[in-house]
Amino acid sequence: MIRDEIHERALGAYLGFAVGDALGATVAYMTPTEIQHAYGMHRDMIGGGWLKLKPGQITDDTQMSLALGQSIIDSGGWNAAAADAFAGWLKTRPVDVGNTCRRGIQRYMTDGTLEGPSNDGDGGNGACTRNLPLALATLHDDTAFARATRAQCHLTHHHPLSDAATLALGKMAQTLIHSGGIKGCRVEANRLTADFPVFRFEPYPKRASGYIVDTTQTVLYYFFRTDSFESCMTEVVNRGEDADTNGALAGMLAGAAYGVSGIPGYWLRKLDRDIKARIEAQTDALLMLAQAGRQDTR
Repeated sequence: MIRDEIHERALGAYLGFAVGDALGATVAYMTPTEIQHAYGMHRDMIGGGWLKLKPGQITDDTQMSLALGQSIIDSGGWNAAAADAFAGWLKTRPVDVGNTCRRGIQRYMTDGTLEGPSNDGDGGNGACTRNLPLALATLHDDTAFARATRAQCHLTHHHPLSDAATLALGKMAQTLIHSGGIKGCRVEANRLTADFPVFRFEPYPKRASGYIVDTTQTVLYYFFRTDSFESCMTEVVNRGEDADTNGALAGMLAGAAYGVSGIPGYWLRKLDRDIKARIEAQTDALLMLAQAGRQDTR
């Protein structure tokens, strides 16, 4: 595979993530019926929603991903500096932050610990949603990806289902970026549901909350039953509930599957310009780290 194909899919994954975040934020915490009444089929990146965002503005999902990505780039790879990056981000008073993320970051700021004890209350989707930069930086090293992903998760979320979904969705994104296709991605999904049957998504349970199981089921169900970035995004965000996070993770997979050229221009043009530029720069830098790591292991 030539680098341009990898770059096309990697950038598609990262920009697709941000597009899904910005599109879904408008209808976050609404029900499908409420969305239908207010918008018909929600397709336009118009901002608003409970956070009163500007069109194309992203939420904490993309913000935390960018914080993690910059930490990896500045450090030359994954290390505990990510905790400082998250602490610095929290100090900026972001427009939104999940309770579990806030609690974990504040614990680090208070006592310097890089993980808390395993906790039944840590089964949210916050660790999973920010892991894409790490997946890009370890694109050619499965061992490094698995080790760093667990450490990244445990900064705020220490739960076996959070770990499992974050590893699986990250591996699916990597498989797609490597041109493993939908079939290769389905192998990873089948492995997840075999190891953790709670994630089975067919038939679809019709829950799209911030619980990691609901998020994963929603993302996988619609990703595998649609055939374009646009149709995947539209189906996922119109489920409402945690629509920004679900949209972001679905956008990650769909962007990796169809490439950046598969993302409709009318969404990309609406995306915050600074965020788009930062994602483009980070994608280049993270792929360079991945290539350097590949050469070091030869």
